Amino acid sequence: MILKESELSKVCDKIRLKLPDGGVVILRGDLASGKTTLVKSFVKSFNLEDSVTSPTFSLQQCYGDSIYHYDIYNHGLEHFISLGMLEELDKDGYHLVEWGDDTLENILKTAQINFIRVEIDKCESDRRCYEVSDA
Repeated sequence: MILKESELSKVCDKIRLKLPDGGVVILRGDLASGKTTLVKSFVKSFNLEDSVTSPTFSLQQCYGDSIYHYDIYNHGLEHFISLGMLEELDKDGYHLVEWGDDTLENILKTAQINFIRVEIDKCESDRRCYEVSDA
C-alpha cells in the first residue's frame, strides 16, 4: 500500500486489526524513512497528546499506559537483551520497535510473543510504502 503521511491512520488501523490485544510491532526502514512518524500517528490514534520522539539514546519511551517505543539502532540487539529489555516486550500493550531484525523476530517466535512487521520504504518524495505483515 502506498500512502502519504497524512494517510497513516490506515496503517495504524491495520496494526490494531492484526494485533487487537497488543503485541510487538517491528518497524523496518532506512534512516528517515518514517518509523518515528508512524509511531507518532499510532500514539495519536489512541487520542493521546504525548510528545513522541525517537528513543535513539534513551532506548525506550512510554506513551499513555500501554504504548512502548524502542530504538535499538545505536546500541544493537545485544545491548537491548543485556539490559533485560526483552522482558518489557512481554508486558500488556503495544511495543513498537525501530530497527528490529530477523534475530529479534526469531527470539519473539521462540518466546511466543505476538508480533508483526511493518516495512517502510520511500517511494516518492512525499510518499512512503507501508507493508504490514505477519511474521
